[in-house]
Amino acid sequence: MLRQGSRDSGVELSEAMVASFELFATELKTWNRKINLTAITRDEDIAVKHFMDSLYPAQLLDGAERLLDIGSGAGMPAIPLKIVLPGLRVVSVDAVGKKIHFQRHMARLLQFKQFEALHARVETLHATRPGAFDVIISRAFSSLTTFVSLAGPLLADNGRMVAMKGAAAAEELSSEGDRLQQLGYQISAEHNYELPFGSGKRCLIVITPFKSP
Repeated sequence: MLRQGSRDSGVELSEAMVASFELFATELKTWNRKINLTAITRDEDIAVKHFMDSLYPAQLLDGAERLLDIGSGAGMPAIPLKIVLPGLRVVSVDAVGKKIHFQRHMARLLQFKQFEALHARVETLHATRPGAFDVIISRAFSSLTTFVSLAGPLLADNGRMVAMKGAAAAEELSSEGDRLQQLGYQISAEHNYELPFGSGKRCLIVITPFKSP
């Protein structure tokens, strides 16, 4: 399922990548029996709703950027993106310590380089890493305006933010577009897609600093 579905996101998985995802799924289920990492526990749902969904933003990345994942939970999309784009320099942030502990465990098992999992609130990075990231991503993390308020100070010049949203994305866009402009940002692209096997509609919303015509 993972190999078949990943092609829809424009990613061709090698045998080594598939093995990494299998290890990730096994560890996720094992840890989840002891601590609550995710409500998605069936193999098919992990493959589609966690892994495949996390791979769609890969088409928007060049593979060597500085990426921040805000509110990454058990590591989505940070870990799947690092598996398929090993040259990414990834920082993953979550306020729940046990989830970051799991991410660090996975980073060791998968022998990641340039992958940092931080147990912190993202606003604490404003003082230490201003303008440090080329791409800032979040998956079902917050409203667009909250995401932009938190991520904006951390975005590099010419950087972009990517909000991963569900089926209600259009409604949120219509209600928050003006507020984003007030913050100095704009919607520069929308990428709508549907997860394989009838698993739901999704949208990638790309946000950049507002530039006057």
